[in-house]
Amino acid sequence: MIRLARLLACTLALAFVGYPLAHAQDTQRSGQTDAATRPVVVFAAASLKNALDRIANDWEQSSGRKATLSFAASSALAKQIESGAPADLFLSADLKWMDWLAERKLIDTSSRKRLLGNTLVLIAPKDSTTDLRIEKGLKLADALGGERIAMGEPSSVPAGVYGKAALTSLGVWDQVSGKVAGAENVRVALAYVARGETPFGIVYETDARSEPNVRVVDTFPADSHPPIVYPVALTASSANPDAKAFLAVLSSPAATRVFEAEGFTVLKE
Repeated sequence: MIRLARLLACTLALAFVGYPLAHAQDTQRSGQTDAATRPVVVFAAASLKNALDRIANDWEQSSGRKATLSFAASSALAKQIESGAPADLFLSADLKWMDWLAERKLIDTSSRKRLLGNTLVLIAPKDSTTDLRIEKGLKLADALGGERIAMGEPSSVPAGVYGKAALTSLGVWDQVSGKVAGAENVRVALAYVARGETPFGIVYETDARSEPNVRVVDTFPADSHPPIVYPVALTASSANPDAKAFLAVLSSPAATRVFEAEGFTVLKE
């Protein structure tokens, strides 16, 4: 079941990222639309979808300018930028992948800032009656039995990296590492749990809020994993004059209200 779901999710994820990317590449090749009128192409971590959809829509309504949004795991998006994808902005769910692009001189470091914070939670399907508490020696392996826990791919997807760190800190990673259903991004992990394909998942609190078919079992202690930080920056190759305007919008009072309504912490630098 999960293998089939993962195949379908991967197909959807590629389509999700690929359409805006292909559209932007076609625009560049055609020469029919110059930099001054192209939509701002934003590559963003999947967990930002609900908030950024609202912010981009509000920006279009108020300014007439558009943003084309492409969501996936931060790792996948960073590698697409390295491969020449014509993104104007990158919003990562961790510092690692922004640093990775900075090392390759693929972002405008002067525009970089820490934008948001988040919280990591353990979720279950909404009808689950589990009362599992997150603590040292967490009995997660026993609770899973022969089933698996959904989380972002622990080696690359930020939510999975944070999740592995938290489970390691609690002393249970070795017991559950063989029971992980690694997902392409955090929203795919969320979907596994929402559909009842896994009894537990590790996602951000903002993801759990967005899905009525899951419930939060407990919250991971903040000191059990590295701080969850979402940095944003213009890409080094961006020539779209509207990109800086959209970047500024992300720190506006209106955007702050949207982010906070979705459960993010807005960071002040």
